[in-house]
Amino acid sequence: MKIVSTEEMRALDHRTIEEFGVPGEELMDRAGFHIAEQVDRLAACWFDSSCTIQCLAGRGNNGGDALVAARYLRDRKYNVEVCLAGNVSDLRGDALQHWRRLSELDVPFYEWATLADWEGAQQSFPPGDILVDGLLGTGTAGPPRGPIAGGIAYINACLDRVRVVAIDAPSGLDPDSGAVPGAAVQADITVALGLPKRGLVQPSAAAYVGHLTVADIGFPREYIAELTGTPGVEVIHRTDLKPFFPRRDRHAHKGTYGHVLILGGSRAYPGAAALSVQGALRAGAGLVTAAVPASVVPIVAGLAGPEAIVRGQPETTDGSLAATAWDGWSEHASAFGALVVGPGLTPHADSLCLVERVLQDSRCPVVLDADALRVLVGHTDWLRASGTPLICTPHPGEFAALTNCSVEAVQSDRVDAARTAAREWGVWVVLKGCSTVVATPDGRAHINLTGNPGMATGGTGDVLAGVIGALLAQGQTPLNAARAGVYVHGAAGDLATAGCPEIGLIASDVVGHLGFAFQSLCLR
Repeated sequence: MKIVSTEEMRALDHRTIEEFGVPGEELMDRAGFHIAEQVDRLAACWFDSSCTIQCLAGRGNNGGDALVAARYLRDRKYNVEVCLAGNVSDLRGDALQHWRRLSELDVPFYEWATLADWEGAQQSFPPGDILVDGLLGTGTAGPPRGPIAGGIAYINACLDRVRVVAIDAPSGLDPDSGAVPGAAVQADITVALGLPKRGLVQPSAAAYVGHLTVADIGFPREYIAELTGTPGVEVIHRTDLKPFFPRRDRHAHKGTYGHVLILGGSRAYPGAAALSVQGALRAGAGLVTAAVPASVVPIVAGLAGPEAIVRGQPETTDGSLAATAWDGWSEHASAFGALVVGPGLTPHADSLCLVERVLQDSRCPVVLDADALRVLVGHTDWLRASGTPLICTPHPGEFAALTNCSVEAVQSDRVDAARTAAREWGVWVVLKGCSTVVATPDGRAHINLTGNPGMATGGTGDVLAGVIGALLAQGQTPLNAARAGVYVHGAAGDLATAGCPEIGLIASDVVGHLGFAFQSLCLR
């Protein structure tokens, strides 16, 4: 999915209305409907039907979207209030038409036209359970002023008590650059309309955007295809991935969907290998074998579950895989559809030898994770020399060590950092974290929108490595395995937090929701 500028978005909107013949009032109605859908899902997870929803509307089209959302939410029997940052007499065009429709319903409506009005409301007017931010659209620039600034302050003053859904972009955030020239709304969810704007995926915007989702409001696909967008950078979206998950063959058997070999685990981290096995199994691999130190076989087998095949291997004195662990597998490597190397491995000297041998001998795709990456610091030239497709899945700390720079430098421009490394190493890079980046050897980048801060806990990366390995083993290309892997992994984390605070999320919860997360990609 393309990432566009506000200018491109305005042109697309204008063309859809003028050439394709969709009235602006209808586009606004579609936008408001999708906002109401998102609010409805949020309310179902966290509140009961008696919750109050406040729609905060500006005087432009963004405010019109909020008015439409209010109407749809009232139709669903929610307690809805509308707070206008201005007077009704300020409304024009499509927004005015939708206000007239809303005014026929029993929806409390407040006109707070000055900064003083909002300051007074902040002191005496109780906020709703969910606030819908429709104060500013994507066509404004500079720091917010007057009643808009008051509305932003009103929202941010009660963040510890409410959930916030922003329409298209959080008010006050520059949708092209991601900069915040003044105050900006700190949203829990931002619903981008049609296509995501460039500023929404910038690292500087993350604290304001929250979870970014995209609503399809019916722009013609042929018009979207003609947009330039951000060269070489796209957003991962389920509509792009669904074609790669066709209906499964009714005559399939376990050999149809590949065999994944996972090399990892140690006396210190037996759970890492087990979580990777579980991730691979839940992502559809026909068979999953874990090659782990002999001393931890009972632990890994118990944690991974009865579906896993666990084989004991030679180990070092401290309980990590010995370099000779590859001896029994190298000549049979062609039997596997993918290898996952690293979960729980430990940065032992033997680990470096083991990784080197895998890179030299393997001819099936390999996922390098965790300690398999840590031991490659100073040896990244081995990656390009390998004769097999490689997917590297570092977190920012591991990536910084591999590229000999600071974590701060990596995080300041994650997309450029991942693209540069992928080109240099000749591999697919999955730079994990907020808005995980999948970068390709030819310099393209794909940004993932799923996932949440609750996934910043031990073991979730091991699950991801297993998921990607399983998709590779089923015949997905490295690009599609990486894109679908991070998308589904993040979606599982999001499902796990439905009705459960992020603070309570653990890696096993992600595993438990993987099957449900695949529903967005698989019909059956």
